[in-house]
Amino acid sequence: MKLNRIFLFTTFFSCGLLFAQDQKLRKAEASFQDLAYADAIDQYEDLLDEGYQSKEIFQNLADAYYKVANFDEAAKWYEKLFALNEEVQPETYFRYAQVLKSQEKYTASDQYMKQFYQLQKDSRGQLFSENENYLEGIAANSGRYTVNSIAGNSENSDFGPSFYNNTLVFTSARGKRVSKRNRHNWDNKPFLELYRATISDYDSLSEIKRFRNSLSSKFHESTTAFTKDGQTIYFTRNNFTDGKLGKDSDDVIRLKLYKATKIDEKWSEVEELPFNSDEFSVAHPALNAEEDKLYFASDMPGTKGQSDIFVVDIYEDGTYGQPQNLAGGVNTEGRETFPFVSADGILYFASDGHPGLGGLDIFATALEDTNYVLNVGKPVNSPKDDFSYIVNAETRRGYFASNRDGGMGDDDIYAFKEEKPLSFGCDGEVRVLVKDSESGLPLANAAIMVKASNGDRLEGKTDDKGMYQLQLDCRKKTNLAISGSKEAYTKTNRSVSIDTTNPEATVELLMKPKVQVGSDLAVELKLNPIYFDLNKATIRPDAAAELDKVVAYLKAYPSVQIEVGSHTDSRGSDNYNLKLSERRAQSTAAYIIKKGGIDASRVSGKGYGETRLRNACSNGVKCSKDEHQNNRRSEFIVLNK
Repeated sequence: MKLNRIFLFTTFFSCGLLFAQDQKLRKAEASFQDLAYADAIDQYEDLLDEGYQSKEIFQNLADAYYKVANFDEAAKWYEKLFALNEEVQPETYFRYAQVLKSQEKYTASDQYMKQFYQLQKDSRGQLFSENENYLEGIAANSGRYTVNSIAGNSENSDFGPSFYNNTLVFTSARGKRVSKRNRHNWDNKPFLELYRATISDYDSLSEIKRFRNSLSSKFHESTTAFTKDGQTIYFTRNNFTDGKLGKDSDDVIRLKLYKATKIDEKWSEVEELPFNSDEFSVAHPALNAEEDKLYFASDMPGTKGQSDIFVVDIYEDGTYGQPQNLAGGVNTEGRETFPFVSADGILYFASDGHPGLGGLDIFATALEDTNYVLNVGKPVNSPKDDFSYIVNAETRRGYFASNRDGGMGDDDIYAFKEEKPLSFGCDGEVRVLVKDSESGLPLANAAIMVKASNGDRLEGKTDDKGMYQLQLDCRKKTNLAISGSKEAYTKTNRSVSIDTTNPEATVELLMKPKVQVGSDLAVELKLNPIYFDLNKATIRPDAAAELDKVVAYLKAYPSVQIEVGSHTDSRGSDNYNLKLSERRAQSTAAYIIKKGGIDASRVSGKGYGETRLRNACSNGVKCSKDEHQNNRRSEFIVLNK
């Protein structure tokens, strides 16, 4: 039954009598507004047969088919709507993208999702934008299940299985009379009831019969959750209590959660839960293993999308806390519905807001960290609607429902065996390799800065092989901005993205040397001053440490030629200073040549004495010690690269 997936298991509308309309178009529009989509479809198609065409007809007909989950027909009319090249609402782009997925036209669907995200910035578009390779991620989680159709499905809708002792309780439209009053005007299908079946084996249901007449009404009953002792049931029903039908302000009968207790083998004391309302729907109960929390789907105030997963505390005295919209990354602006919590703490739910294969897909998240949501993959998920998943955490066997091709009815229940568990971890690694852009040699001690899209920042330095490595959680897509810096090199930036489909990456940073012909390596390499003892030209240990940096540079760049220039201040005679600086220049050049094994043709030395003062401290001018110090220097001028 299509209505059960489109909006929670959705609302039920009490249409009453429709007054005759003089114009067929007004009658069709009234049916559409009254949520009588089956009638609206017939009426719009009659208008089209008579030659009426308009943007409104195409829009409403496509939306009506979308609401009853006839995606093939919806795709046809959305295509005609977009062919008019008229403005439509952003949601129409999303819906068309969804129905294209159901036809496995993923490239076309992605194009409409991109346009949707440009028009409406919500989490559905954001999730798509961050995971445009979502099909690869789904493929990585696929192949973990063996799925079989089961004996016991009907020609109508069968879904919403739950474990009850050694039986399976499920929802079905079978068995009820098919008179007009027993059909739902949403899609003209029979109302739903609860059934119980013996599990002969996981691929076969036998001895199928109504669950309990005491829980039945003339409207919908659906989706159950039982306590482990089998004495309490939570279930979904239309707003029908004590024989009285409740409606919201728009005359819509919403869904509510009810609870019943087994007394003397009979279900009695049926009561609706206190957080129900006539104005919104609450449906699809699920208990955690401790049975102190109840999960459900609703469109109550605080809902992010069309329906969200909520959780409420169950206290020891049987009272309830305040329902909370489930935190983390579960809920979107789309439909999140049909929650189930396994004994090992995994929440499974159906959604069309997260990137999937089409329609509703089944997703999973660990309750300890609901920020990380995974598509469970094929063959459980398909291009059609897949939902109401349950699993035995010990045997890894379970059931879900789908309206996929090849089924017996509108929705069928399928059995599965999980052969391999879903991995909720993702250890990502990024390797940053820094090289000189000219020589291609690795650069050690380059400073690395990594800025992540989640706000994290990491800093480090490359090792002697020019490598910097970092580990990170890749469960969600993370964009990394990586920058490298080093003395005498221009800063270099690169970006990379890490996620479950791309958990590892190597980023190569090619850093361009700042040094050019005429550059002073003492400046570019940020050398400390080269000091000599008074009246001497012997290389001191502190000077040697600085000269070793020049040696390393020349070895890294074997074509570079330099001139070592030695300079003095103006104190002392001009001739003496010139000779002293020459000895120091030659001594420095000799050290570089010998220490690095550098060809002598690449290093020359020249003393300039006091001929190239940096300031006005020439002979006879009174200057401070610091001003004289500024003139006593060694330079390493690049002559050729």
